[in-house]
Amino acid sequence: MSVEDLTSRPGKVAVITGGSSGIGRAAAVELARRGWLVALVGRDPGRLDAALSAVREAATGPDPIGFQADFTSFASVRELADALRTRVPPIDLLANNAGAVIRGRQTTVDGHETTIQTNHLSAYLLTVLVKDRLAPAARIVTTASTAHSMGTPDPANLDATGKRYSAWRAYGESKSANILFAAESARRWPDVLSFSFHPGVVTSNFGTPAAQLFYRIAPGLSSPEEGADTLVHLATAPAAELVNGAYYAKRKQVRPNRALADPALAEKLWDESAALVGLA
Repeated sequence: MSVEDLTSRPGKVAVITGGSSGIGRAAAVELARRGWLVALVGRDPGRLDAALSAVREAATGPDPIGFQADFTSFASVRELADALRTRVPPIDLLANNAGAVIRGRQTTVDGHETTIQTNHLSAYLLTVLVKDRLAPAARIVTTASTAHSMGTPDPANLDATGKRYSAWRAYGESKSANILFAAESARRWPDVLSFSFHPGVVTSNFGTPAAQLFYRIAPGLSSPEEGADTLVHLATAPAAELVNGAYYAKRKQVRPNRALADPALAEKLWDESAALVGLA
């Protein structure tokens, strides 16, 4: 099906990374139920196919489209951006939801610490590459976390070179980067809306092996559908009800750590991210 065929249909278009499971898949199902065309991005082909089947079953509009990409590779992200440009009409929602927690320090093929590349740098790269494919008044929604309180990124040393590795500190720094990115993109791109949000502690297969066990057995956790609720809200609520660049939890604007309110830090992070992904 051509872009022209899809563009002629009613409804909006969502691109959701990390869409093959968890809150990404749940958000995709809900938006497809509302008539959106959903483009799902995932790394594992089997899980991506299963997610596409679930979204297709719920869809009241166009069939979903699947894209395989590995966010530990900038080359893969660039290939994804090219594919989105040719196969997807103007994008109303870009949900930067792909993420990982890495138990031990690992380095990507691009030479970066895996957590910061997967959770921040690749999302930054994808967003910049498809910026001109965003529809008027499009929205960028980036999945952050209250774990941002575990670390603030140093733009001059995003890979935390020379520091003792901690999985949750690395994750916290990457989630802080997500919040800073959302705020800075709102300042730089006033033609779009940009938000970050905390989905809650969600039952999933996410994280280290110990975390995955916790998510399976701990009581009182949110379902993926509950975790996706704020993402869907930020994608669909009237713009007048939202604060551009803000961080949300349970549909409400909340304040992140004080350090993340610093525009100078956000600007430095943006500029350093551009250099690291080759866009400076």
